[in-house]
Amino acid sequence: MRTHMHKAMATLAVGSVLLGTGYALAGTIAPDEVRIEDMELGQPLTDMAGDPVKGREVFAARKLGNCLACHVNKDLNNELFHGEVGPALDGVASRWSPEQLRAIVVNSKQVFGDQTIMPGFYTLDVGINVDEKFAGKTILSAQEVEDVVAYLTTLKEE
Repeated sequence: MRTHMHKAMATLAVGSVLLGTGYALAGTIAPDEVRIEDMELGQPLTDMAGDPVKGREVFAARKLGNCLACHVNKDLNNELFHGEVGPALDGVASRWSPEQLRAIVVNSKQVFGDQTIMPGFYTLDVGINVDEKFAGKTILSAQEVEDVVAYLTTLKEE
């Protein structure tokens, strides 16, 4: 674990890395440098804290997270077409730690196994037959992942 932490910290110290969106930011861990261990990702992907307001927007955005396509979320009752493929996310912060939520959003297949339908939002391992314009890119940027995780941590049991 320490080796991966040192590697991640070294990545942060090196400076800029290319994000899937095409923007380079200092202090960002590249998708191919992310290491999920024991269903957790304790190291934030960026040196900026996640913004739960922005995370809520990414979560609901059909062209970004599109999380509502598969998950019900009472906090977003005003949005249409909540899916029922994935579990309801009401109270998700009471069931999972921020480190676990980050790992799930980054690459759910490393947490739940290949049988999950949930995509990895910050991984380059996206399967076969990917459209050329999306090849080598992540679905979300590192900061968008941190924002979504910050939002998810607000969803506690009532």
